[in-house]
Amino acid sequence: MTTCNPLQVQAFNTADVAEQIRATPGWVQHYQQMSPGHFAGQIRYLDLSGVEVYEEQMNTRVEQNFSAPEGALAFCFDRSDNALYLLNEESRNIWITPENYQEIAVVFGPEFVRQQGVDVARLEGLFMAPLNGGQNVLFTRWLSSTLTRLAQTFDPPSREALTQQLLEDCLFILDNACVCLDRGSLQRRSEERAIMKRVGEWTADAPEETLNLLELARVAGVPLRQLQHAFKAYTGMTPSHWLRLRRLNSAHRELLRRRPTETTVAEVAMHWSFWHLGRFSSSYRALFNELPSETLKRSWR
Repeated sequence: MTTCNPLQVQAFNTADVAEQIRATPGWVQHYQQMSPGHFAGQIRYLDLSGVEVYEEQMNTRVEQNFSAPEGALAFCFDRSDNALYLLNEESRNIWITPENYQEIAVVFGPEFVRQQGVDVARLEGLFMAPLNGGQNVLFTRWLSSTLTRLAQTFDPPSREALTQQLLEDCLFILDNACVCLDRGSLQRRSEERAIMKRVGEWTADAPEETLNLLELARVAGVPLRQLQHAFKAYTGMTPSHWLRLRRLNSAHRELLRRRPTETTVAEVAMHWSFWHLGRFSSSYRALFNELPSETLKRSWR
């Protein structure tokens, strides 16, 4: 007699950054599409009752403004640079993924962390630092293949054995990565992260219309040149380009939620400070692979 697999891997295919966010509940996050084309993403998710495993893929560059669920400890393995990034609820940050981005994450919930006696205080200074180690690639390959196997098998390992293995493996990888840390690079990265954190927290709450280059430098508390260096390190683009892409994303969201009888493309464009309609349409089409008029019509068909 065939029995149901108690360790069920859920998979979601997404066609918009908003759908990608909804597929990962519990995280505080805001996404913006930052490179051209129709967005296509995928989330694979395994709930182990106190421990969660996520595998995320996205085809376009995406700005992520995020922090981990409250009280949780997240081990996020970036498969583009094979680095481990440690996150908690306080490590809110902003960065832009490369195209065809892949990440796999193990999230230990607050109750599990307490029960296992994990000393989170000793991890101070490691959050959001790129932690490199020889085990990162092997672990992510094993974990991805484990999700595939669990989605197909009717003879899974026990939940308790798998959660314990994940904790031991993640802590072992973390210990080995810490040995390889370049303290000078870590300090520079920490300073850049602090700048981007201030910018990210302010922009998350401020109306998009108020965002401009001088205001970003004021909020960050640094000269414009230092702001540009931090942006280049974290996003791979200038602050001006970043602001323009954010305004295009804001226009995209407004066109999706408004009726053609309520507004026009020109009104939306001017609302987001695009004063040349032809250039706005060209830039919009280059990013989202459709004209703004097509978005406005599509949302209410």
